[in-house]
Amino acid sequence: MKQLITTLSESKIAYLINEPMSAHTTFKIGGAADILITVRTIGELQTAVNACRDSGIPFMLLGNGSNLLVSDEGIEGAAIVLDGDFKEISVDGCVITSGAGAKLSRLCTVALEHGLSGLEFAYGIPGSVGGAMFMNAGAYGGEMKDVALSVTALTPGGEVHEVAAADMRLGYRTSVFKTSGDIILFSKYNLHTDDKEAIRARMDDVMNRRKSKQPLEYPSAGSVFKRPEGAYAGTLIEQCGLKGKTIGGAQVSEKHAGFIINIGGATCSDVMNLVKLVQDTVREKTGYFLEREIIRTGR
Repeated sequence: MKQLITTLSESKIAYLINEPMSAHTTFKIGGAADILITVRTIGELQTAVNACRDSGIPFMLLGNGSNLLVSDEGIEGAAIVLDGDFKEISVDGCVITSGAGAKLSRLCTVALEHGLSGLEFAYGIPGSVGGAMFMNAGAYGGEMKDVALSVTALTPGGEVHEVAAADMRLGYRTSVFKTSGDIILFSKYNLHTDDKEAIRARMDDVMNRRKSKQPLEYPSAGSVFKRPEGAYAGTLIEQCGLKGKTIGGAQVSEKHAGFIINIGGATCSDVMNLVKLVQDTVREKTGYFLEREIIRTGR
């Protein structure tokens, strides 16, 4: 760790020691990362990644922390946050380019400002653009793969390269980036022009539907489970009488059974125990196995 800190200091790369991850996840859960590194350019990212590897320190990329459940014991090694250049968004005709660190909702808003349609479905998804591509985020009939053109990524070997949409293997809540080891830096989307008021109306409709159906007033990590073939996770959980089921500070939302919420002081253990209870109960009563969508990380 000393070698890593020396390199970061000499390169003027910002870092924090023993930073609580509860402050960096939408679940408001998680122990401390050994070190939280904030990079602003591709060069700084390459320096930080190489320094971690040279020091034998594991690292992970941290987006908006919206699909993440961090261990109560925290994260061993480094969590790297993309800032600066990675939050920039630019528009060229119908093509919009975004840094991986930008919030997905901001990308939607920039598209609206330029009269570009195609991203309305993503408005209100509480994630970063990089995380959205990594998971092929989707809602209300749309997915990132519907508009994705290409991604600029950093390979495990430290090379910057382009990945075309056709090579991303974008599927339901998955992509090639889950296994390739590439770090998403920037992504491009092909949209189409439309009347701004029509775009705004669709975005408002999506947001109103979210507010009416989802427990946005509580910390959560969004939908906990993937949609099983032929059914809906929330419906199955509700049918099993699990709405409102609580373990510690974690609760199956009474508003939407597909969400587990932090009603106060929830721990990672509380959430994982409730996830297992839901999985076991649903499988026993319906025959369906609910695969977890949220990512659990840490010690």
